[in-house]
Amino acid sequence: MTDPPAPRWPGERLGLPESGPRSVARFGRRLGAVCIDWAIATVLSLAATRDGLTTNGLLTSAIFCAEQILFVLLLNGGIGHLLLGMRVVPIRGGRLVWWQPIVRAVLLTLAVPALIWDRDQRGLHDRAAGTVLVRV
Repeated sequence: MTDPPAPRWPGERLGLPESGPRSVARFGRRLGAVCIDWAIATVLSLAATRDGLTTNGLLTSAIFCAEQILFVLLLNGGIGHLLLGMRVVPIRGGRLVWWQPIVRAVLLTLAVPALIWDRDQRGLHDRAAGTVLVRV
């Protein structure tokens, strides 16, 4: 038995184009989006603390997770995704099901699943949710 040939670009096995709209979003954009969303969560956490000078890590994580669930469910992307031209879409096509953004956000908040990728540059959080982050 021979192994199937390695994909030539991320997303080829999923039927996605090499570049342009609907191609798999690359690492730089994804990192930028997470930084934007984490910064928003940090600012909101600072605003919620009594002294306004220190953040609560658990509160920041909860805000980040809630933002991801809400925005991905309603707009197919977090604020960072939307600003950087990306959307979260289901692998099987159609619309996201209510549980997909929840699974994705909880695992993304844990960070480690997002750092383990497959050949299509999908983190474990996207694999578990059956989603892929694509360019618009």
